[in-house]
Amino acid sequence: MTIALSILHLLACLFLIVVILFQSGKRSGLSGAIAGGADTFMTKAKAKTWDAKLAKMTKWVALVFVVLTLVLNFI
Repeated sequence: MTIALSILHLLACLFLIVVILFQSGKRSGLSGAIAGGADTFMTKAKAKTWDAKLAKMTKWVALVFVVLTLVLNFI
């Protein structure tokens, strides 16, 4: 059981690294933080982009990684 969970933990770790590295960087920098996000077509359609899907996938894979870490710690 521990070996199977360890293998799943390793796969989740590697998948999380790959998903994070595939995301594009936020290039707005300090000017974007001060000015705020403008309501443009690009921000409205962001939910359908590849970056939005990767961001959602990152959250779920990170949650699985944390849960597996806690389970392996308690075993």
